[in-house]
Amino acid sequence: MTKTIKIDESKCDGCGLCVDACHEGALALVDGKAKLVRPNFCDGMGDCLPACPQDAISFVEDVPSERIDIVPQPNVIMGHPNMMAVPGVQWPIQLALVSPMSDFLKGTLVIGADCTAFKVSNFNDKFVGKDPLVIGCPKLDDRSRFDKLIEIFRNNPIDKVTVIRMEVPCCGQLSKIVQAAIQMSGKDITMEETVIRRDGNIL
Repeated sequence: MTKTIKIDESKCDGCGLCVDACHEGALALVDGKAKLVRPNFCDGMGDCLPACPQDAISFVEDVPSERIDIVPQPNVIMGHPNMMAVPGVQWPIQLALVSPMSDFLKGTLVIGADCTAFKVSNFNDKFVGKDPLVIGCPKLDDRSRFDKLIEIFRNNPIDKVTVIRMEVPCCGQLSKIVQAAIQMSGKDITMEETVIRRDGNIL
């Protein structure tokens, strides 16, 4: 049995605080009420519960038959047996899901554009190693999501940031965003940039 959440719509006033608190994007406001629109995205951690001022959210036990668990082969991306997944040293790696207070945020932080790991063979060996890694896309992710970098830099012993990005113009914003976040954090952090060509080679 796994846990998921249930919303009492009679108590929900549509404030949206639970939607903001859900890092998985499982919740949304529909017709002025919070709804679990992506049940399979719910991790059962309950970040939304304390955010609700109306006490309208509770845990329920999921019926196993209602879930389909897909177990991929280790280190292989589903549907692409020849593409190796990036091992990394922590989980999660998506910036939207990484807590600014995570204890792995120290030393050198690698910030990669989403596409880079799929264009460079042995991405982890070349650029990450045992360093912490976060990924994001300056074009597809909400810009406010990158504000989290300011808090990450300000509150953690990070002394160097390595940005890995694609050569396309939109991806160039990633370096500018990271640079601005370092300045706004007030910390003296070194930033290095590696640019990846569209053919996967280093520029």
